[in-house]
Amino acid sequence: MNAKEAVARRIKELCAQRNIAINGLANLCGVPPSTIYSMLNAKSKNPGVVSIQKICDGLEISVREFFNSTLFENLEQEVK
Repeated sequence: MNAKEAVARRIKELCAQRNIAINGLANLCGVPPSTIYSMLNAKSKNPGVVSIQKICDGLEISVREFFNSTLFENLEQEVK
């Protein structure tokens, strides 16, 4: 799994834990739903740290907590 896939899975995981739909997450974060959806599919190759920070703010978690997941262990090397 690469970093982009791990970020997308983590967003879905956090939404599922809180029983929040993607549109609901967008409302909490103050971003358009299209921003979240682009992070979850192939449109966004590189989800930005500012977008991740907004998601964390909306979920009331720290960036450290966002990345504190086994999803981010053993990621594929990005530079080949």
